Amino acid sequence: MNATGLGLITGLALGLAAAIGGFGAFLLVLVLGAVGLLVGRLLDGKLDLSQLTGRDRG
Repeated sequence: MNATGLGLITGLALGLAAAIGGFGAFLLVLVLGAVGLLVGRLLDGKLDLSQLTGRDRG
């Protein structure tokens, strides 16, 4: 799936959460989506956390 399709699905999910549950549900879905994105990128190897941990300093 390309970035456009993923963005469309994300926007639809956030819009649905806002319409059904209000602003609180919108924020919850937004935060959980961001956490899921970070975990997915970490598992795919596309996110390097070595700069944050300080282990990559020579």
